[in-house]
Amino acid sequence: MNWIEALILGIIQGLTEFLPVSSSGHLEIGKHILGVEFAENLTFTVVVHGATVLSTIVVFRKTIIDLFRELFTFKWNESTKYIAKIFVSMIPVLLIGLFFRDQVESLFDGNILFVGCMLLLTSALLAFTYYAKDRQKDISFKDSFIIGIAQAIAVIPGISRSGATIATGLYLGNKKELIAKFSFLMVIIPILGANALDIIDSDFTALGSTSTFPLIVGFLAAFITGLLACTWMINIVKRGKLIYFAAYCFIIGTLAIVFSF
Repeated sequence: MNWIEALILGIIQGLTEFLPVSSSGHLEIGKHILGVEFAENLTFTVVVHGATVLSTIVVFRKTIIDLFRELFTFKWNESTKYIAKIFVSMIPVLLIGLFFRDQVESLFDGNILFVGCMLLLTSALLAFTYYAKDRQKDISFKDSFIIGIAQAIAVIPGISRSGATIATGLYLGNKKELIAKFSFLMVIIPILGANALDIIDSDFTALGSTSTFPLIVGFLAAFITGLLACTWMINIVKRGKLIYFAAYCFIIGTLAIVFSF
């Protein structure tokens, strides 16, 4: 992988991790166009996912610090309840990772037709949020688990993780200003865990297949675009403008299906 490919894929990862357009789907399309196989560039995959996690931590640094401060008071208060809800939301994706990891990884085989179909599904999911009633609900433990199921389903390439979790929260009537933040915070530990498993299961040849400069370029591209996309997405959810991303996913999904033949 050269630095130009790393730059392009880093930007794709940074933007699409937070925007509701499926980072996995766009990376599959990007890999197909550029002829890059991530199986041979495991280090790059770990680095760009780490960059987006870091951008999430930077954006929500005050919230995270406050949550940890409250956690170590060892009291059952609103902050510890919030942390507990995040852990509840991670249960479905944890089960997928433990028992269905091989089946999920088999979906990442460059099947652009499948990715296109899943992007159309993401488009429909986002489009119907236009009709979701804003009931100004706080996120309950039950809501957390249901949103977690949406996150688990979104391991399929082409289904947006942020799109699925935010849309599900909106369908449940959760407050718009709460659901975007919850969606981004709930993914930090699963991404770090998935990266750790990738490193443990890999060999050193795969880890060392990408040179240092493309890694730096990819990291910076994913981190900077991730910062912008994360902040932008929070404001988009507050204004209820997901319909535009529904149209975008429909166009990209349709193009992916057409060009797959």
